[in-house]
Amino acid sequence: MAISKTHLLLIVLAPLLGAVLAGLFGRKLGRVGAHSATILGVAASCALSCWVLWQLLQGAVPFNENVYTWFQVGGIQAHVGFMVDKLTAMMMVVVTFVSLLVHVYTIGYMADDDGYQRFFSYISLFTFSMLMLVMSNNFLQLFFGWEAVGLVSYLLIGFWFKRPTAIFANLKAFLVNRVGDFGFILGIAGVLYWFGTLDYSIVFANAPTIAGETVSVFAGHEWAVPTLICLCLFVGAMGKSAQVPLHVWLPDSMEGPTPISALIHAATMVTAGIFMVARMSPLFELSETALNFVLFIGATTAFFTGLIGIVQNDIKRVVAYSTLSQLGYMTVALGVSAYSAAVYHLMTHAFFKALLFLGAGSVIIGMHHEQDMRRMGGLRKRMPITHITMWIGTLALVGTPLLSGFYSKDSIIEAAAERAHEAHNWITAYGYMAVLLGAFVTSFYSFRLLYMTFFGEARWKHADAQHDAAHAHDDHGHDDHHGHEPHESPWVVTLPLVLLAIPSVVVGFLTVGPMLFGTDMLGHAKQLPFFLGSIEVLPAHDVIGKLAGEFHGPLQMAWHGMAWHGWVGGPFWLAFGGFLLATLMYVWKPGLPAKAARIFAWPRLILENKYWADDLWIGGFAGTGVRLGRISRGVDEKVVDGAMVNGSARLVDLFAGLLRKTQSGYLYHYAFAMILGLIALLAVGIRFWQ
Repeated sequence: MAISKTHLLLIVLAPLLGAVLAGLFGRKLGRVGAHSATILGVAASCALSCWVLWQLLQGAVPFNENVYTWFQVGGIQAHVGFMVDKLTAMMMVVVTFVSLLVHVYTIGYMADDDGYQRFFSYISLFTFSMLMLVMSNNFLQLFFGWEAVGLVSYLLIGFWFKRPTAIFANLKAFLVNRVGDFGFILGIAGVLYWFGTLDYSIVFANAPTIAGETVSVFAGHEWAVPTLICLCLFVGAMGKSAQVPLHVWLPDSMEGPTPISALIHAATMVTAGIFMVARMSPLFELSETALNFVLFIGATTAFFTGLIGIVQNDIKRVVAYSTLSQLGYMTVALGVSAYSAAVYHLMTHAFFKALLFLGAGSVIIGMHHEQDMRRMGGLRKRMPITHITMWIGTLALVGTPLLSGFYSKDSIIEAAAERAHEAHNWITAYGYMAVLLGAFVTSFYSFRLLYMTFFGEARWKHADAQHDAAHAHDDHGHDDHHGHEPHESPWVVTLPLVLLAIPSVVVGFLTVGPMLFGTDMLGHAKQLPFFLGSIEVLPAHDVIGKLAGEFHGPLQMAWHGMAWHGWVGGPFWLAFGGFLLATLMYVWKPGLPAKAARIFAWPRLILENKYWADDLWIGGFAGTGVRLGRISRGVDEKVVDGAMVNGSARLVDLFAGLLRKTQSGYLYHYAFAMILGLIALLAVGIRFWQ
């Protein structure tokens, strides 16, 4: 059984064809034609991706071929090619499945928007770009897909281009990602310099040859070559996967329509960095320094960005900060060499996070484009499908045993604990404590969202009296409808919620054994590791392999996860504590949040200002750049143009004017000048003769 090159080309080109049809011929096709073309393209891509994964599961040989030579300069060749193994196939299925449901959802969400065809073209183009990224077999094509998803995300975040906040958000996302991409391209340049090729298979096969090499980046400071390459590559991942301090763009990307929020934050753009580091595992395994750096950044992101979600009142921003935190969990897994756990959490997270984002969008539709949770409440009876599916997504997110999020999240926490036990250093201990305490934080803000949205007083009943003129228009620029009653969303919105809720419940239970621990679904018969050949881990770093010896099936794992571990009780009990605290504050004692806000005024101020990270970037780095630009402009205008260029011209003009006055044309002027000259000459001669 062999994977067909034709199938792979169709997987990539079908969404591109849909994007071209909707984008260039959208007016002729109409709304139905535009969404039909893009949905059919992504559906074909999804079906073929599932077929490719099925072939690999049945023993097909992974595909690694070039399909087109882009250019050749000397000994350097650039190809368009595909490397499709189980890691790639899993990503292809997740990306196309979530994208397909987002396309269907968009029919209902963007029904009243004037840019309907343009939006479908963008999201289909986004899918094409992400597929080019994950299917690439070389660094140059990886970089093409990397930049393409960044470009399309810029277009989608600023889709409502008449809103200044949307334009600011897409520019912010674009510029912050350029910081990360600068490091990324330096890492690719390092790969080309030391390996002489950009082909994955050749680079990975020869990775051990650079293990002992060093380079002097600064005089007197030697760097290990693997460390330098991996750190540069990871800077790119920090930008794309929104890791501290390059995380500031992601919450602001909520200015885009909700469907693209789900597409960016669930299975595609933000997980590109996680996928890239997992794909580059043969390089990262050569550098303990790079792995520790990855671990530190991931732990900081997982815990501290999650805390910000506690004080957010915009329903989409709460879910956005949840995404930041979960990306931190994946990065921690990468840092402890649990690459398979990272991409496994990437998969499970894609389903329940897309569910939560689309559920938040359903609430926004039902509330007539209100996003402030303080103006919601009491919606569970009016929006029953959205309410139930949001509960499922939340339970999966917080790591409830037997649901999908539990298996991936608990595996990461256990891997971090195992690594901390082996390494005995502060970085690994910090990583473990961050993901452990993050379980409490995640649970608290997740149930806070549910309670503020679906329970308690129906605050939307008196929203009209409280609503100020700044909110007189909704996201689409239409008149506000706060006087209308909330309602359940149409079936094109709720159907994707139901379809995402199913894998959010069952996919972890069914796949944790085969994908993570190399067993059958029940944890009995051993089989080859799912990511064998895709991910490489040194035996000394193989924490997942050590955890596999303790795995005896998904039921036993769930039971073990509910046991009390250590003085904090383990992640399940911390999550349960977050649930109890949120229930106490927002259901049993609804006056407590106001009291807590007064008591914890300073911590709340820090969190509301997001640790002043935006001020650092906008007022600090960007502001300094603007100020330096003004100084440069002043030097250019006053010194270069004013003094040197225009000043020299004025000086020549002055001397020319003075010299011109000596040429008057009158004879007596010349005679007088000759007499003065003669007198001066005689004075000098007499002085000389004496």
